[in-house]
Amino acid sequence: MAEQGSVVVVGGTRAIGFEIVRHYASAGDDVILTGQTAANVAAAVERAADLPGKVTGLTFDLADPVTIRAALEGVGPVRRLALVAIDRDSNTVADYDVTRAIRLATLKLVGFTEVVHVLLDRLTPNASLLLFGGQAKDLPYPGSTTVSTVNGGVEGIVRTLVHEIKPHRVNCLHPGIVGDSPYWESRQAALEATIKRTPTGRLTTMAEIVDAAVFLLENEGMNGVNLKVDGGLHCM
Repeated sequence: MAEQGSVVVVGGTRAIGFEIVRHYASAGDDVILTGQTAANVAAAVERAADLPGKVTGLTFDLADPVTIRAALEGVGPVRRLALVAIDRDSNTVADYDVTRAIRLATLKLVGFTEVVHVLLDRLTPNASLLLFGGQAKDLPYPGSTTVSTVNGGVEGIVRTLVHEIKPHRVNCLHPGIVGDSPYWESRQAALEATIKRTPTGRLTTMAEIVDAAVFLLENEGMNGVNLKVDGGLHCM
């Protein structure tokens, strides 16, 4: 019999996060998705209403970590936890916005860790966790000062969690540019150079990222892995 417990997707209202919600709810799992605004959460829950699994939503902002414990008060037990949330930040050293930098660093480093802290005693015996970083940690670009630093920090969190919350498994997924993500719909022209440099000759898709995410969450031999999913661009 499958272990009982919910799947929690932090940042599950759109794009890859919502597709992970869809995957598990389609398999009949109870899924809890979270987002920054009540409107986005309600819309995502509505989109998932016809799926076999029950999907419910919670609203909180990872960048305001002192609110996380109260927001997650009614959650548990948890058998899968995916921390997918992201904020975009173009922030160069020459034109540095401290407020934006603090928000992103707090969201992914403090916020991610606080969610794990709050839910730790509600994890089922075979629970697994997945954190999302990003390939900007290895492939920086002008304006990625904060993003590259923070995604490197996420890798560090994963390495420590492997020891601190064992035997629960913890992995990290670092996507490259995802070609069919809604974020890039109006930016296709800017992607041509990346496509030409990618060994596969194309960008990854949301379906491929979700497939990798599910693999890391479900394969019991995977632990402490930082998986790059970018069509081989990191080899160039």
